[in-house]
Amino acid sequence: MSLEAIIKHTIRERGAMTIAEYMSLCLSHPVYGYYIKQDPFGVSGDFMTAPEISQTFGELVGLWCADVWSQMGEGAVALVELGAGRGTLMADALRATRRVPGFLEAAAVSLIEVGAPLIADQKETLAAWAEMIAWRTRLADVPPAPTIVIGNEILDVCPVQQLEIAGGEALPRGVGLAGDRLDYTRLPSAGQTGVGSRLPAHATLRDGDICEVQDWPALDVWPRDRSLPWSALFIDYGHFDPSRADGEVVAGDTLQAVRNHSYEHPLTSPGEADLTCHVDFDGLRSHIRAEAPAGRSLLAVDGPVTQGEFLGRLGIMERASRLMSANPDKAHAIEAGVARLMAVPGMGDRFKAIGIRTVDLPPLPGF
Repeated sequence: MSLEAIIKHTIRERGAMTIAEYMSLCLSHPVYGYYIKQDPFGVSGDFMTAPEISQTFGELVGLWCADVWSQMGEGAVALVELGAGRGTLMADALRATRRVPGFLEAAAVSLIEVGAPLIADQKETLAAWAEMIAWRTRLADVPPAPTIVIGNEILDVCPVQQLEIAGGEALPRGVGLAGDRLDYTRLPSAGQTGVGSRLPAHATLRDGDICEVQDWPALDVWPRDRSLPWSALFIDYGHFDPSRADGEVVAGDTLQAVRNHSYEHPLTSPGEADLTCHVDFDGLRSHIRAEAPAGRSLLAVDGPVTQGEFLGRLGIMERASRLMSANPDKAHAIEAGVARLMAVPGMGDRFKAIGIRTVDLPPLPGF
């Protein structure tokens, strides 16, 4: 049975499902989920990520981690990557930090991954580092310690609820059936999804508009013991507006599917295409602020800034220049890769970086 058949059967039995439920099934169904059954990365896959484009990306992230470790006091540290792809970023990061005295000896690396094909790729890529790496399915399984979390293109797969404005109401948008074909539909009540109350009265929305609310608590990456230093770096494509009111929801349908380096309709091939949405960095920042007990947040947010700004502040041009001098036969490829990461318009401004930390730490490098 295919995932599409399972989804159709579920809808016939239980009724239409929310966009978030559909998205979760497509990406992480235990048998047919997109990230469970295949390696989607690279030229032969469905898309390319920054670590596959240029080694400088992972190297700078690794040195960023070493700087944060220094801010934490240079003791034992848990270094965690969420959704590590083929392991390319972590391999480049660990190689770069060889020059930082004590860091590799202090770091216990955990890769959070659920897909067997990707775990196999990671173990092959990171064979030289196998003794210091543990593979886990949940961040909660990482032993308590000062922690540094890395997430490159992980926020965009956080489940999203969509709401459609109709008659002044915000009605959940879902996936149902039109005959035997999957199709979008309206669900009867925002109360059923738990997001209706999260649509503030000052939102500037009109009938027919679609807005999105990402389920940040479901991401389940936040520190459980906030007495220990904790920091996270997330890099992803998305949007933010410094003038936007805290918690304000804006119109926009960003749900998209990518297969074989091309876009397709999100309902065309469940489980066979990558399904993502643009990250609402304002919403993430508001979620962290809203967590603050009695107005005293235990977490602070740095950024977001564009990927170009972030990598530039970390010294990507200087690193590229040294690599080109040391490898003149690869200079053109190195230059092209860095140019792609920094391009405006392009990855340099479409992707954003955001840092999150416990308030005992100073502002994170690059922000």
